[in-house]
Amino acid sequence: MLRILCLALCGLLTPARAGPGALLRLGMDVMNREVQSAMDESHILEKMAAEAGKKRPGMKPIKGITNLKVKDVQLPVVTLSFLPGVGIFQCVSTGMTITGKSFMGGNMEIIVVLNITATNRLQQDEETGIPTFKSEGCEVILVSVKTNLPSNMLPKVVNKFLDSTLHKVLPGLMCPAIDAVLVYVNKKWANLNAPMPVGQMGTVEYVLTALPTTTANYIQVDFCPVVQREKGNTIQLADAGEAELPKDYVEGSSQLLLSASFLTAELALLQKSFDVNVQDTMIGELPPQTTETLAGFIPEVAEAYPKPKPLVTQIRINKPPKVTIKTGQSLLHLHGTLEMFAARWRGKAPVSLFLLEIHFNLKIQYSVREDRLQVATSLGRLLSLSRGSSSIGAFNEKALTDFITDFLQEAYIPAINDVLQVGLPLPDFLDMNYNLAELDIVENALVLDLKLD
Repeated sequence: MLRILCLALCGLLTPARAGPGALLRLGMDVMNREVQSAMDESHILEKMAAEAGKKRPGMKPIKGITNLKVKDVQLPVVTLSFLPGVGIFQCVSTGMTITGKSFMGGNMEIIVVLNITATNRLQQDEETGIPTFKSEGCEVILVSVKTNLPSNMLPKVVNKFLDSTLHKVLPGLMCPAIDAVLVYVNKKWANLNAPMPVGQMGTVEYVLTALPTTTANYIQVDFCPVVQREKGNTIQLADAGEAELPKDYVEGSSQLLLSASFLTAELALLQKSFDVNVQDTMIGELPPQTTETLAGFIPEVAEAYPKPKPLVTQIRINKPPKVTIKTGQSLLHLHGTLEMFAARWRGKAPVSLFLLEIHFNLKIQYSVREDRLQVATSLGRLLSLSRGSSSIGAFNEKALTDFITDFLQEAYIPAINDVLQVGLPLPDFLDMNYNLAELDIVENALVLDLKLD
């Protein structure tokens, strides 16, 4: 039900643009690496070669050759190209030696160089919703053939024998390798839309809006992420403006775009953790947090508390955090209250001095560690400050601007950065190593330019 609702809210997205969600553009760099590594790591051609000489149920013997074996399989070279609206065209170039007893009675060797071609159609699994590739139209094309059959044999006889033998052996031997490699690649999509935790506060699930789109230059995967509170409701992604991938990235490269709306929803999971109580008297470079220090800004405090009392400060964020992104800068806006208390001895509850309504922003610095987007902040500006209530009578709250600004910088920001260390999960696909990504802040979005080395 959440997936259906999410798709309805996200609507239709245009190529290279993301609404309130995320977008993944896969260039040929990633696809080449994955298919080539799947071919190499699975050793599938060698395994197929090992199976070639085994008798299998229902398999008819090849006329004119016995004791069939395949050896000396060359390291495959994979060439890929995108097929718009379909998927990927794949060509695997390799070579091998086929041995056996020929109809002449002697040992035979056939050295072949060949290309295996197939169309890998990109689909979406109906049950899981994740992308999958399925091969179609596999063909084996002979590039060259050499044999040790006697040179005095009639060429037509030799050619007829080779043609009959190879067309029987090779398709059944080689085409299953394409399917096996795709199984290997498809497994690396398996966790794409699995819920991933954000600390103890909730989860993020990267849900596809539709079947990925294949163009002549890349595959585009559009996400409408589901941001779910722990034992609570889903946070809807607000439309904070369209985000678009810049056009100046290297052709064939890959990028992940995270919209400001999506980042806002993720940080909303942490809203309760942004509430802070500060009871320490000495904090960083701040003067002692006492009523005596506070009286230097508000004389009314000295009248109410002629003897110094320790201060207790509570900050409560009462509106969801909001991320705004302009080219080159990202800000986190926080709205809430700051209430100061005078502490009392012997376990008595502190007495509220005043409560201020505040709005301030934090500058965001992004980085990547493993499969998480890391967020750190520094103080931007204190944007508004107004008195909500006071037990010490009326006073000029603007006089507290510098005092509150310094407090936020020294006491509040470190506490927030500790909370943010949980990181925000990035989509799990194709064993992507995000540590190498270069980060770009563009209009309404953060872009990870994915690097392979």
